[in-house]
Amino acid sequence: MAILKQGLVALVVLAATAALWIAYVPAVRPLLARLGMIEAPGAAAPAGQGRRGGQRGGGPVAVLVQPVGQALLNDTARAIGDGRAVRSVAVRPQVSGQIAVVNVGSGAHVAKGEVLAELEDEGQKIALEKARLMLLDAQETLARQLKLGVSGATASSRIQEARLALRTAELARRQAEFDLSQRKILAPIAGWVGLTSIQPGAQVTPATTIVEIDDRSVLLVDFRLPERFVGQLRPGLGLTATPLARIGTELTGRIRAIDNRVDPASRTIQLEAELANPEDRLRAGMAFAIRIALPGDPVPSVPPLAVQWADAGPYVWILREGRARRTGVRILQRNAEAVLVKGDLAPGDQVVTEGVQMLRPGAEVAVAAPDAQADAALAPAAAPRVRQ
Repeated sequence: MAILKQGLVALVVLAATAALWIAYVPAVRPLLARLGMIEAPGAAAPAGQGRRGGQRGGGPVAVLVQPVGQALLNDTARAIGDGRAVRSVAVRPQVSGQIAVVNVGSGAHVAKGEVLAELEDEGQKIALEKARLMLLDAQETLARQLKLGVSGATASSRIQEARLALRTAELARRQAEFDLSQRKILAPIAGWVGLTSIQPGAQVTPATTIVEIDDRSVLLVDFRLPERFVGQLRPGLGLTATPLARIGTELTGRIRAIDNRVDPASRTIQLEAELANPEDRLRAGMAFAIRIALPGDPVPSVPPLAVQWADAGPYVWILREGRARRTGVRILQRNAEAVLVKGDLAPGDQVVTEGVQMLRPGAEVAVAAPDAQADAALAPAAAPRVRQ
C-alpha cells in the first residue's frame, strides 16, 4: 500500500514538472508534437478562440519596440590627495634679540598685522629719542641761517650746510623708527597659529621660527590623474572630496589649477583642487578621496527591458526588415531609465521590449500598439493541451 502511494505521488510530481516544462520552455513543443504527445503548433484552435498576436501558430509575433537612443557614457576619475592650507607662513624675526613679550598662544586665530611677540627694544627707543633731538637742532639751525641770510650776515654756503644737516637728521630719525619697529613680530597673514614653544627670555635670530600660521579658510588638495583624462580636465570643473577619516562626509569643490605637463615617469598629471572650509572642520595634511564625474563618449542606449541574457552574455532583439535579429551587446553603464551598451546598434534602430519570450532568430514580427500589447501581457496564457 505504501509503495502504491509513493508511486502516485511520483506520477503527480512528474506530471506537474512536465506541464511547467512545456509551459515555460517553448522550444520543447515542436519535439513533443513530433512525438505525438501534444498538438502541433499549427493545429486549429477551438471555435471562439482566435490567435492572440501570433503567439499561437505560424503568424507574426506581436511585440512592443522602442528606438535605440544615444547617451553620454559617464566617466569617473578617482584619486587620493593630500590637503594643505591655501596660505601657510612660518613667521621669523627680522633681527636678532631677546623675546620680551609673547602675545599669542598655540592654536589661536590672529588677524593680519597683529603683534605676535616683542623683542627687547630699550636701545632702539634711546636711538629714536636721540634722532628726534638731532632733528630738532637741525631745524633750529636752518631757521637761524635763513634769518641771517636775509640780512646778508651769513654766506649761502652756510645755509646749504644747514639744509643738508636737516635732511640727514630726518633720515636718522626714520632709521631709528624703523629699527624700533623691527623689534615687534607681526602676523603677515590672518589665520590659525600652530603649536609654539617660544617663551619670554628666549634668544632668537632671523633663522628662528616663532610660529607657523595657516589660513585654512580654503583647503587645497594636490592629487594626480592618468594622462588619458587630460583633454577632459579644465580649471573650475566640479568635484567631490571625501575625507578618509570621515567616510560618510562628502564635500564639493573645484579644480583650481592643472600642471602644464605630464610626468613622463608615472604618465600622470598633477592637479590642485580647492575645498571651502567655512566651518573649520578640515586641517592641512588630511587625506581626501577625490571623485570627478566627466562626460564620456556618446554610446547607444536601450530600455532595460530590452536586455536579455544567455550563456554567451547579454543581447537584444532588433528589427531588420520586419524580422527579429539577435544582437550581442556589452553593457557599459546602467542608469535609471536606460542601459548604455556597445554592439551592432545605431540610434534609431528598433529594439524589442515586450514579447521577447516567443522570438527566434529570423522570426516574423508585428509591432503591436502599446495598449494592445499591455492587454496581451495581462491575459492568462493558455496551457498547451496534452494528448491522452
